[in-house]
Amino acid sequence: MTRNAIQFQPGLSLVEFQARFGRDEQCIQALSRSRWPLGFECPECGGHRGHTLTTRPLMQCAVCRHQVSVTAGTIFHSTKLPLRVWFLAMHLLSQAKHSVSGLELSRQLGVSQTTAWSLKHKLMQVMMEREHGRRLHGRVEADDAYMGGERHEGRRGRGAPGKRPFILAVQTTPDGRPGLLQAQAVNNLGSTTMSRWAKKAISPAATLLTDEWAAYGITQATGLRHHAQKSPGGWRNSKVPAFKWVNTALGNLKGNIRGVCRWIGNQHLPRYLAEYQWRYNRRFDLASLLPRLLHAAARTPPMPIKLLYLAENAW
Repeated sequence: MTRNAIQFQPGLSLVEFQARFGRDEQCIQALSRSRWPLGFECPECGGHRGHTLTTRPLMQCAVCRHQVSVTAGTIFHSTKLPLRVWFLAMHLLSQAKHSVSGLELSRQLGVSQTTAWSLKHKLMQVMMEREHGRRLHGRVEADDAYMGGERHEGRRGRGAPGKRPFILAVQTTPDGRPGLLQAQAVNNLGSTTMSRWAKKAISPAATLLTDEWAAYGITQATGLRHHAQKSPGGWRNSKVPAFKWVNTALGNLKGNIRGVCRWIGNQHLPRYLAEYQWRYNRRFDLASLLPRLLHAAARTPPMPIKLLYLAENAW
């Protein structure tokens, strides 16, 4: 049997990770290279010669001796954790097939569950900001679903109380393979929301395939070619060839979140969707995920814990 090349990638092993990022000095140097890829530039005098201090994550200008924190202005801003802990968290979140719960992360990192939760959500915020503005092209399968809610019984599907709606879309290649993915939390599934989603998430030249939910019809007003197909609903949708990949992705997404986290607050759903989207869209090269996440983290502004609870990215 031929193995799936993507699924059986070696990725970045824990042994390789420890060799490259096992010490704080290595992490500081890696962050410095990612933050200043063209070389150090002193914000005080503009000098380009500097060196990394061995005792603290600071760069010191060789001309004016001004010291600049390597973490200042990034997602690592004012962190009290060693950078090697952050790097290990980035490794675990990027290399695992599924997400890692805050409790499991706390055990792996040797920190409190509260600290692990905050660290994880800051890294998911990096992923969300990196994926912001993602647009799909060509043939696109889309479907809506619900996540969360405190009740496990009662009404299911559209209009279920206490649950947060989201839209998931998968771009497919000319040979029928899944390409990029876009997952977006929304406040409702009305026509206005659908129109706004289509304008931001789907290229005007794309062909959108959905079920016959009336609100999807408004997407034609944005210039999209929209094809609605009768769908039996629920798990039976996976039997409809036109929705094969979007329903496969939906099943994996729900299994990932429910299997790992069991339950998530509705206000945090956008970040969990972004985490899944970020990993999915970079699944072709697992070994590069940590450097790419570091690159994005070095360019994401600080995210205080208060803002983690207030941040929203829903339409």
